[in-house]
Amino acid sequence: PTCSPGFHSDPASLGTVRATMAFRVTMGMADVAPPINPDLKIVHVAGDSKCPFFRKARDVVNALSILFPAKYKLIVHEFPTRDEFRAFIADRKVQLADARAHRHTSSPFVCFGADFENDPATCTYLGGGDDVVAFAQKLFSGGADAAPLATMAGDGFATPNEYDYDLVVIGGGSGGLAASKEAAKLGARVAVLDYVKPSTQGTRWGLGGTCVNVGCIPKKLMHQASILGELINHDAPHFGWGPAGAAADGSSTVASAPLVQHSWDVMVGEVQRYIKSLNFKYRVALRDANVKYINGLGELLSDHEIKVTEFKGKDKTPKEKTITTARVLIATGGRPTPLACPGGEHAITSDDLFSLPNAPGKTCVIGAGYVSLECGGFLTALGFDTTILVRSILLRGFDRECCDKIGAYMQKQGTKIVMGVTPSSIEKMPDGKLRVTYSDGNSDVFDTVLAAVGRTADTAGLNLAAAGVVASKNGKFETEFEQTNVPNVYAIGDVLLGKPELTPIAIQAGILLARRLFGSSSEAMDYKNVATAVFTPLEYGAVGLSEEEAIAKYGEAGVEVYHAPFVPLEWSLTPERETDAFPCFCKIICNKGESEKVLGMHYLGPNAGEVIQGYGAAVKRGVTYQDIMDTVGIHPTTAEVFTTLTVTKSSGQAVDVAGC
Repeated sequence: PTCSPGFHSDPASLGTVRATMAFRVTMGMADVAPPINPDLKIVHVAGDSKCPFFRKARDVVNALSILFPAKYKLIVHEFPTRDEFRAFIADRKVQLADARAHRHTSSPFVCFGADFENDPATCTYLGGGDDVVAFAQKLFSGGADAAPLATMAGDGFATPNEYDYDLVVIGGGSGGLAASKEAAKLGARVAVLDYVKPSTQGTRWGLGGTCVNVGCIPKKLMHQASILGELINHDAPHFGWGPAGAAADGSSTVASAPLVQHSWDVMVGEVQRYIKSLNFKYRVALRDANVKYINGLGELLSDHEIKVTEFKGKDKTPKEKTITTARVLIATGGRPTPLACPGGEHAITSDDLFSLPNAPGKTCVIGAGYVSLECGGFLTALGFDTTILVRSILLRGFDRECCDKIGAYMQKQGTKIVMGVTPSSIEKMPDGKLRVTYSDGNSDVFDTVLAAVGRTADTAGLNLAAAGVVASKNGKFETEFEQTNVPNVYAIGDVLLGKPELTPIAIQAGILLARRLFGSSSEAMDYKNVATAVFTPLEYGAVGLSEEEAIAKYGEAGVEVYHAPFVPLEWSLTPERETDAFPCFCKIICNKGESEKVLGMHYLGPNAGEVIQGYGAAVKRGVTYQDIMDTVGIHPTTAEVFTTLTVTKSSGQAVDVAGC
C-alpha cells in the first residue's frame, strides 16, 4: 500500500499486510514517480518493523518530509522479520557505489535515490539509524556537526546516540579489559562480555582471560617453584645452608639428598588462591571504571547487534537478550588446539594443568613451542619424570642457536626430549594410565599427557558472517590498525593474523585503540621490536630479529654477530653448574651497513625477562653496537655481559670468559 503525506496509523491495523509482504509507504509526495523538482531528495528507509532504530530513522525522515515537503520525500520498506529485511537489501546494496553499503547488514538501511527497489544503482548510501540522526542534526544546526558523546576516530560512523553502548568488548582478557577501561575513561558507554567455556576436561576459571588464569601468571609462579627447589637443593648447600644443626661440628653442609620436598597440592592451592584474588580485583576495577560487566557469551547478529547468552541460576539455564552497540571489539584470545590423534581426548592442556588437583606423575608433553618447553621444564624440576615429543624443531620462530642451547640444557637437567616424532594414538589402560604410541612405532606409559601443540583463535562461535566479518582459515583477522573488513568491528590480541601473541601487546593495542576511537589520539600500535621472554629452565630473553631472520633480510655479509657464553656469579659455587660448559649465552646482531645498528639481542640465563626489558627499549629507539659499548655495566650482573661483547662470529676468534 501507498499512503499519503503525513501518514500515521496504528501498527496493529497493518498486521495482516506486514505478515504477508513488505510494508511499503510513501510519505511527502503521492507516488514514486521521478520528482519534477531537481532539489527534492527521495529517502529510502528499509528495516525490520520490530527494530526501534528503524522506527526512529523512519520517524526522523518523516518529520523532514512534513517540514520540508519540497526537499524531502520518504519511502519506507518495512519487513516483519530481520531475515526478510536482509533478503530485500542483499542484492540491492551491492549495486550502490559506496563500498560501505556492501557491508551493511543491520536495520535500518538508508539511502537517497529515485527507486531503490528497482534501480538501486542510481541511489546514494547514507548509512544506518545513527547516520540519519546525524544528518538531521546537522541540517537543523546550520551545518555544524552535532556535539558528540565522545570524540570518535575516522571509521566512517557518526557518533551513535541510539545504541545501548558505544563499545562492546567480547572477551574479558588482558587486552579487552584494558581497552574497555580506557574507553570508559574517555567517556564511552562500554560493556564487556566474558564467559569461560569449560575445557574438554571440564576446567573453569574466572574473569581475566588466559594470561591471568591459565597462562602467564600460573606458569611463572610454577616456574618460580622449580627455581626455588633448585636453589635450595642444589645451590644452597654450597653457600653453607643445610638442615638446622647439621653443621654444628664444622663438617660440610653439602647434602647428598634433597633438603626439602615439594607438595603439588600446596603449590596449586596457593596459585589458585592468588588467581581468584585477581579475578575479584578485575571485577571491581570494571565497576569502578563504569564498565558494564556481563558474564555471558556474545554472538554477532549484525555489525551493531549482539546476542548475549547468560547462564544463571543453579541449573545454569541459558537466558538470551540482544544488545546494540556502535562498535564491537573482538578480544576473545585463543584456546589450546586439541590433539588430532586417536585418544587425543585423554590429554589435558594448559587450561587444566595449573589447577590439576593431583600431582601429574610421569608426564608426556606433546609439542615444541614455549608452552610445551616451559611446562615440561618446571615439571622436571619439581621431580616428575617428563618426556617431550617434538615433531620438528624447538621454539619455531626464535633464534636457532639459542633454542638448541635450551634443548641441550633441559636434557642435561633430566627432561627427555624425543625429536622427530608425534603421537599416533593414546590408549587409556585399565589402571587409568595412558599408553602413548609414537609415530616411529615406540611407545611408553604415562600418568598424564599434556597437549601443547599450539593455540587456535577462539572466534568460531561469534557468528562472524552475520556481521560480514571475514576471518582466515585459522579464525584470525587481517586488520589495519586493529580494524577488520567491517569498519566498526575491531580486534586485538591473539586473534590477529601475523601479530605476536603476547599479553603486553594486547594491552597496549587495546589502550591505543580506545584512545583513537574515543579520544584525540592518532597513535597506532607498533608491533616491531617487542621484547619477550621464554621461561624455560634456562630462561631466554629476546628482542628484534633472530640471526636467521637478519641474514635472510640483509645477507650474511651484511650482518655482524657479537657473542659470548658465560656463567653467572651466583652459579659459581655449585660444581655441576660451574662445569656445565658455560650454559648461559648472549649475542648482539648488528647491521654492518647502518653504523652497526642493533637488529636483535638474545640472552640465555637467569632473570631473562628482567635483563632484556631495558635493552628492548634501546632496540626500539635504534641503538647501535657502539651505544652499548659506551654503556658502563653494573658489576657483577649478568646484564653487563652485553656491554662486554667484543668477539664476532665472523672473526673466528675464541671467546675469553675469564676474569671477574
